[in-house]
Amino acid sequence: MVKWIVKIGLFVLLSAFAVNTSFAKSDEKKDGKKSARERVELGKRVAIHKIIKSADPDLIYSEGLKYYNRQKWRQAGDLFDACMAYYVGDAREDSVAFFSARSKFKNRDYSEATTQLDEFRRKFGRSIFVEDADAMLSMCYYYLAPDPTRDQTVTGEAIVSFSEFIERYPNSKRVETFKSLIEELTMRLKKKAYLNAYTYFKVQRYKSAVVALRNALKLYPDTPHREEILYLIAVSNYKLAHNSIADKQGERYLNVLDSYYSFINEFPESKHRKELERYIKEAKDYLDKNNIEKQK
Repeated sequence: MVKWIVKIGLFVLLSAFAVNTSFAKSDEKKDGKKSARERVELGKRVAIHKIIKSADPDLIYSEGLKYYNRQKWRQAGDLFDACMAYYVGDAREDSVAFFSARSKFKNRDYSEATTQLDEFRRKFGRSIFVEDADAMLSMCYYYLAPDPTRDQTVTGEAIVSFSEFIERYPNSKRVETFKSLIEELTMRLKKKAYLNAYTYFKVQRYKSAVVALRNALKLYPDTPHREEILYLIAVSNYKLAHNSIADKQGERYLNVLDSYYSFINEFPESKHRKELERYIKEAKDYLDKNNIEKQK
């Protein structure tokens, strides 16, 4: 008897499940016939591609704002990109363009954000978002700038962009931060100039090294590598003189003296002093032996 009761109970439960499933599938079919807007208004979750496919600009825009406010940057960017063409000439055109660019920026797609932000500030110079767009563009260059071992073109662009921002918005709350970032990037350029010059020294191209090292000092006289650069100039001049043909040795040993005194006047307590004194002794001995007047 108990077994029969259990079986009847199971039958009733399975029947109820089947009915509910049938109704659910029926509802799904009905939902499938509803527009994306209708499903959104009913509180249903609608896939991004279906919202875009709806070709309903207001829906796409409003859903883009929802994702934007939830910081779902990739989805927001896709939606704003999809409705951008619908709002050309509309009062919301700059808003759509800005939200799209900022979504790219927040999603760390700095290359695409740079393109969009540069276009934005040229097209919407009177927009309420233009200061934010300029700031983000500068930050894009900053994030794209590589380390000092690589080409520093973008680093230079970042410095110019920050400088232009400070000039354009002198009262902006971002000014002090951007000044600090300019200093950071300038230090990167100073290191790059030093590394480029040091490369010539490392491969024993001492004549080129002297030129590059002097140029580095001319460009950045306050470089933190100043002591090392002056030291390398002195050593490079010594190597040139020591390994030179007789006709050029006199002039080159004079250069050794000149670079030594330049170094020692600025860094009299340097750890390199003893090494350079050995080179200066050789230079003086050669000049005395050949009756060449020494210059200080």
